[in-house]
Amino acid sequence: MSGLEDQIKEIEDEIQRTSYNKATSKHIGRLKAKVAKMREEAVQRAMKSAGGGEGYSVKKSGDGTVVLVGFPSVGKSTLLNRLTGKDSEVGAYAFTTLTVVPGVLEHKGAKIQVLDIPGLIAGAAMGKGRGKEVIAVVRSADLILILGDVYNGRHVDVLMKELYDAGIRINKPKPDITIKKAANGGIRLNYVGEEALEIDEVRSILAENKTTNADVLVRGNVSQDDFIDAMIGNRIYVPAFVAINKVDLVDEAMRNEVREEVVERFGDEPYMISAHSGYNIEALKDAIYENLGFMRVYMKPLGGPADLEEPLIVRSGSTIEDVCNRLHREFVEKFKYAKIWGKSVKHDAQRVGLQHTLADEDIVTIVTRF
Repeated sequence: MSGLEDQIKEIEDEIQRTSYNKATSKHIGRLKAKVAKMREEAVQRAMKSAGGGEGYSVKKSGDGTVVLVGFPSVGKSTLLNRLTGKDSEVGAYAFTTLTVVPGVLEHKGAKIQVLDIPGLIAGAAMGKGRGKEVIAVVRSADLILILGDVYNGRHVDVLMKELYDAGIRINKPKPDITIKKAANGGIRLNYVGEEALEIDEVRSILAENKTTNADVLVRGNVSQDDFIDAMIGNRIYVPAFVAINKVDLVDEAMRNEVREEVVERFGDEPYMISAHSGYNIEALKDAIYENLGFMRVYMKPLGGPADLEEPLIVRSGSTIEDVCNRLHREFVEKFKYAKIWGKSVKHDAQRVGLQHTLADEDIVTIVTRF
């Protein structure tokens, strides 16, 4: 273990030994902020020593991008081939994939880019095992599929830690925290909603970033860790779920043992699959689609029939304006009104404006000024 990793572990051990209460919250906050800064500096040094932080050159395509994250030899390449038909090299040894291999999964009208990346190992966030390049790709993903296997369920914990240390926050909304540095006046803290942190905690955390004057606005209930993430400022918030591969190689008792282990550590049920045999792969495709938050919108030209064969794939919560921007930027500039048939309106052919929120399988006609 390097000297820096030793220092980080010592501080983390002290945090673990210290009971959190009002009297210790300021001290714990400062220790957590110190560790976060040390990790961030270590990651940046690792990137520079490895020749920059750009990572592999991967052009994003399709309606969304999912990255397969796992230890070497868990079956990522086999799964890519099963999902997409891509001929990725497969071998029964570690590090078969030495670069990023893209494929396209077509499901429910969506074209989803699937990236098979080299396996992560412990210490990847600090640059070990091509960690710098791999982490850069993961940070650009719309969805992370964490892949383990039935023989190494505990590896999910290691992967989660590496992602966390690399500044990737999974299945978590970005905290609504604004920190604006000021020339003077000290730390001024304002809340909208519950006051979860004391001013002394905030001052202590910001002091580790050499910030002594700032206007801070917090909306909603946040933790010290949330505030530290906002202070560091480069965190990525990405949805993710777990799949456990090679379930065809063990009996039901072992499957259940691994499944329960993952639920205990991750909080959600993993998808139990076999990339080799195809077991549960259709359910996995559905999970990828749903976790990307997709919905289908069918376009209907004015006076013509709706195109029910090729839907426009958009994210849940999309508006008419979002659809116009997907079609052509001039649609917003020349927009007059839209007509909707579907769940998002009270009656068919209802006229709506740009800010109308769509629902899955809505039929849409865009009317523009000529």
